[in-house]
Amino acid sequence: MISMDTRNCEQCGAVFAPRREHARFCSTSCRVAWNRARAGDLGVEVTALDWTVAAMCDVLEWLGGAGARDRSQAFAVIGEAVWWVTIVDATLVRYHVDAYEAVMAGRTAAERRVIEGTFGGLRFVRNQMGYHLDQADFIEPGPDPAGDPRIMAWSWRSVPEPALSVLPPRGQAWEMARYEAYEAHLAGHTMEEVFGQAASFLRLVSAQAALLATPAPPGASVTVLNPDIQAV
Repeated sequence: MISMDTRNCEQCGAVFAPRREHARFCSTSCRVAWNRARAGDLGVEVTALDWTVAAMCDVLEWLGGAGARDRSQAFAVIGEAVWWVTIVDATLVRYHVDAYEAVMAGRTAAERRVIEGTFGGLRFVRNQMGYHLDQADFIEPGPDPAGDPRIMAWSWRSVPEPALSVLPPRGQAWEMARYEAYEAHLAGHTMEEVFGQAASFLRLVSAQAALLATPAPPGASVTVLNPDIQAV
C-alpha cells in the first residue's frame, strides 16, 4: 500500500519516498531512461510549453500596466498570475528538468536561494489563496493614491503560519517550507520584484528547453544560455 509520503516511479514503477515535491523518478538512471524513451516527443512538449509561457507573459504584461481602480479585479488578476507562474514552473521541472537544472547551475548560490525561495513562496500563495486565506490577506495595496497607481507597485503581506495538522508529515514539511519561503522572499517585496524575478528565470529555462530539443551535430557541446540574457 502506498502512503501519501511515497509515490511510484514513472519509469520502473518502484515505490519511493520523494526528496523533492515534484520528483517523479526513484533514481537518476530512471529519469535518463524515461527521457531517452520519449525523445521524439520533445518537439511537441516544447510547442505546448511555448503557448503556456506566452499565456503567462500575457497575464504579467497586463498586470504590469494595470491600474488599481477596482481592487477586487486586481486581486483576481494577481491570483491568476500566481497560478500561471507556478504552472509554468511545475511544467519545466516535470518535463524539462535538464534545462531547468542547467540554467539553475549557471546562477550563484545566493541567486539559487532567491529563485527557489521565490517559487516556493508563490506555491504557498497558490495553495492558500482563496482556500485558507483571503486574497486581501496576502496583498498590501499602495497606501498613497497620489503615489504609483500600478498593481505591480503593491506588495506582499506577512501572514501567520498555516494550520497543517490535516496533512501527512512530509506534506506538513513541504508546506511549512513554502510558508518560510513566502515570508523570506515575498513578504515585504513588491509584485514587480517577485513576478519579474520569476518570469525572467522561467523565460530563460523555456529558451534552454527549446535549445536542448533542437538536434545538435555529433560531438557538439551543449550550450547553456547566459543568465544575463533576457529570453523572449
